[in-house]
Amino acid sequence: MPRPRTLRIGCGAGFQGDRIDPAVILAAQGRLDWLVLECLAERTVAAAQLRRLADPDQGYDPLLRARMVALLPLLKRSRCRMISNLGAANPIAAGRAVVAIAQELGLALKVAVVTGDDVLDRLDPDAPTLETGQPVREYGPLISASAYLGADAILPAIATGADVIITGRVADPSLFLAPMVHAFGWPLDDPKLLARGTVIGHLLECAGQLTGGYFADPGFKDVRDLAHLGFPFCDVEPDGNGTLGKVPGTGGAITMRTVKEQLLYEVVDPTAYVTPDVVADLGTVDLVDLGEDRIRVSNADGLSRTGTLKVSVGYRAGWIGEGEISYAGPNARARAELASAVLHERLHHDLPDLRIDLIGIDSMHRTCFGLAGDPYEVRLRAVASGHARALAERVGLEVEALYTNGPAGGGGARRWVSERVGIVSTLMPRDAVRSSVVRLSTGRPAAAGPASLPGTGDLAP
Repeated sequence: MPRPRTLRIGCGAGFQGDRIDPAVILAAQGRLDWLVLECLAERTVAAAQLRRLADPDQGYDPLLRARMVALLPLLKRSRCRMISNLGAANPIAAGRAVVAIAQELGLALKVAVVTGDDVLDRLDPDAPTLETGQPVREYGPLISASAYLGADAILPAIATGADVIITGRVADPSLFLAPMVHAFGWPLDDPKLLARGTVIGHLLECAGQLTGGYFADPGFKDVRDLAHLGFPFCDVEPDGNGTLGKVPGTGGAITMRTVKEQLLYEVVDPTAYVTPDVVADLGTVDLVDLGEDRIRVSNADGLSRTGTLKVSVGYRAGWIGEGEISYAGPNARARAELASAVLHERLHHDLPDLRIDLIGIDSMHRTCFGLAGDPYEVRLRAVASGHARALAERVGLEVEALYTNGPAGGGGARRWVSERVGIVSTLMPRDAVRSSVVRLSTGRPAAAGPASLPGTGDLAP
């Protein structure tokens, strides 16, 4: 089969709760080869594990149904394929849900599910964490351990011809890199090509952030029609270079400034951006503004991948209780400060990590930087964690009690409590993690019986 001259890959989601309509526009008007939905983060996969523990049929992205109902008909019509990590903690259940939705819509659909990121049963409890060096076991009861799989885990799923590929924890750029490797036949030991594809994936992965979201600052960094922000795509060439763009007429902008900000987003060392596929050097990247929301990206370089994979570990960290109440009118700040003192006196002995914020004054930076003037209204927020639910619930109860036991004029009290999931990271030898692929369809699931595909995991035909 001849190799394509270019491959157009679009990003239809940058996080779990992202908007759906920009992805619909991409699918309908973007002339895409691939649509990627990047829906997973460290906290979301751990929270998904809690949902799976409560219900074995759950644990995937809560917006899966809404996304699939909106997108599947468009993808079938345009012959665009999809990859998404919205499988979260339960990719098999997510794949089955996609098949069921396709059947409801009367669509013939092939689905491939990538598994193997769940390594809780192989996690060494004495492994040091990257954050502190303390052993993993010291943090609390473990609920998840998700290895960051790379593009090599997705390649067998692409090879099945699946219309939709569902994964769990895969490194964000790898979701975009895998279609490039497949389409252009890149060797998995070519760090230059893999680095170029990884840089493009990194630029696309946060969707609207590349087109002006999380960038806009009125009067300093103005963005047109932010309410209708368009999501980006990239036309990737066989040499790994590419041109970023968005659907004409959509809001936002792709400029040198938006691209540079996203290039450095969540990057500790720009000369050594470590992924499961490659160690990319972002310092070698060339950017050229072609006008009309098009930026050319080229010349990334890198080194061969490491022998380990990062593992995100979730643990039960107790409960968190919160409460809020508002004070308004003359002397609002003084009344809120008095309420804060009352809460501190009643709670800090049992809840030593109690934090009380006066929203609009000191909630973001813990200080007002000496700015003069009293606000007309103040929202007080109290939060603390406790080892038991009942202890955490005390926070909201004490805030609510301020109605009749605190300063004058308190109103709009709200309280809630939730289980707290902590996240730490560690490393695991690459050869201890083994991915596999399960094929599903709108008929019945294909028969099991894994067949080896060297270097890319197992394929269940």
